[in-house]
Formats: sequence, C-alpha cells, structure tokens
Amino acid sequence: MRPTTLLLPILLLMAGCTAADAPKPDTAPPPAPVEDSPPPNTSPEGAMSYIISPEDGAVVSAPVTVRFGLKGMGVAPAGIQTENTGHHHLMIDVDELPDLTAPLPADDNHIHFGLGQTETVLELSPGTHTLQLILGNWAHTPHAPPVVSEKVTITVQ
Repeated sequence: MRPTTLLLPILLLMAGCTAADAPKPDTAPPPAPVEDSPPPNTSPEGAMSYIISPEDGAVVSAPVTVRFGLKGMGVAPAGIQTENTGHHHLMIDVDELPDLTAPLPADDNHIHFGLGQTETVLELSPGTHTLQLILGNWAHTPHAPPVVSEKVTITVQ
C-alpha cells in the first residue's frame, strides 16, 4: 500500500469517524439553487407620477415640452432591476389604459422613455390632446399598485 492510502483511514480514526462516515463525492447533496429573481414589482405606499407641465387645461403651441414628475420612487433605465425604481411611459390620446399586468405597448400613442428621461418635446397637431404617465419597471411592466398620473388635457394652437 502507498503511504497516502494509509493516511486517510488514520486521519479519520483520529477524528473519531470511519471511512463510512466520510462524504463520497458522488453522493454529496447538490448545492442549493441560487435565486436570481428580479426585485419585487411593487410600488411603495404613496408613490405617484405626475405631469409637471403643461398643466391640465393649458393652451400651448407646438412643439410641446412635457416634464414628468415622480414621488416616492426613483427613475432608472429599462433593463436595470432595482427595487422601487422604474421609467416613464407617456400615453398620448389614449382613452383606456393598457393592461397594467403586462409590458406596456410601444407605438405612437404609448411612448417609452427607457433611458430614464424625465421630459420630452412633442410635435402635436393643433387640437385637443390628452397626456398621461405610467411608470414601468425594468421590463416595461407597471408596478403593483400601478403608478399612474392623472390625465392632463391640453389644447395645441
């Protein structure tokens, strides 16, 4: 026998255990899975989004600068998974809100600000328009409860 073959049983006896007690590489339990889940998609109590300007009922001329406000949460770009943050989505002339349990649509009436922008300039045609904000999480899905601004109606001359 090689000296190293005798060393293990001697060490095990000195430690008070036998070779039967020693863990075997193929029978060792697998490591517990590491949870890599995103942060919760919840919004804190009192969180709110709002349109700073233009004010409801304002008469404006094009181009229209729209400034976004957010209270109780932070702004983060899309793809950044940080609790209590999100990015703005502007609804333009949308009568009914989209499904607030799914990623928000992206088109001419549902504008994503995935870089974390807090204002935009819009070229709106003359007439009456409505603006409303929805905060989306890292994956463009509204929080629970949703953080939705009041609808603002403006008239573009």
